[in-house]
Amino acid sequence: MPSILAIDDDELVSRTVQRALKLYGYHVMVARSGAEGLQLARRHRPDLFILDVVMPGADGYQIARQIRGDPLLQDLPILFLTAKIKDEDKIEGFRAGADDYMTKPFNMEELHLRVKAILRRIQATNNASASEPPQKIDVGEVTLDCRTFEVKTPDGKILLTNVQFDLLYHLMSNAGLIFTSQQLLQDVWDYPRDTGSPELVRAHVKNLREKIEPQPSEPVYIRTIKGHGYTFSVPE
Repeated sequence: MPSILAIDDDELVSRTVQRALKLYGYHVMVARSGAEGLQLARRHRPDLFILDVVMPGADGYQIARQIRGDPLLQDLPILFLTAKIKDEDKIEGFRAGADDYMTKPFNMEELHLRVKAILRRIQATNNASASEPPQKIDVGEVTLDCRTFEVKTPDGKILLTNVQFDLLYHLMSNAGLIFTSQQLLQDVWDYPRDTGSPELVRAHVKNLREKIEPQPSEPVYIRTIKGHGYTFSVPE
């Protein structure tokens, strides 16, 4: 049974999430603060975090960064569930290491679908690892290590989050092909057709560029083909 840790200082929200997701077959733990949630996570490693942003003490963005810096927790997916609805809030969430971002008020069926998609994608990654995928992918001067989730460029090595690895793996495995945001939502995030937001893709592409591009504002690896989508450039 997959386990989920919901961290939200609003007890009504956290208990609602707990009761509803239990009906879908998940084991759901709740915490009222980031500190409590991190302690609980280290004792009972969950399969997924659901994080609020506005909380007493450390906010959700700070907690996400602590998760990404914790050797015991850094590979676990994070879904933000928050009343912070501005674009800059969402971008900040993805920069902090989120895999997905939902705003309140929310539809419980959509939350279930988002949770299901994240966990299915993680399971697919784990299964792929068990079946001995290629140890690395080389495209020009970029090397993606499939065992360590590190990408190597002429500027050095960078550790990727799960979703960053999945996105870069997909683009590099299909270098030269162009993918629309909707295609990437289906192929990488496992969303049903015509669901999910292109903003999710844009934010993760931006984060990847900041990690691997010599000049993120003028990308040479992950290029945008205006009116078509994204591609990983094949060296000439």
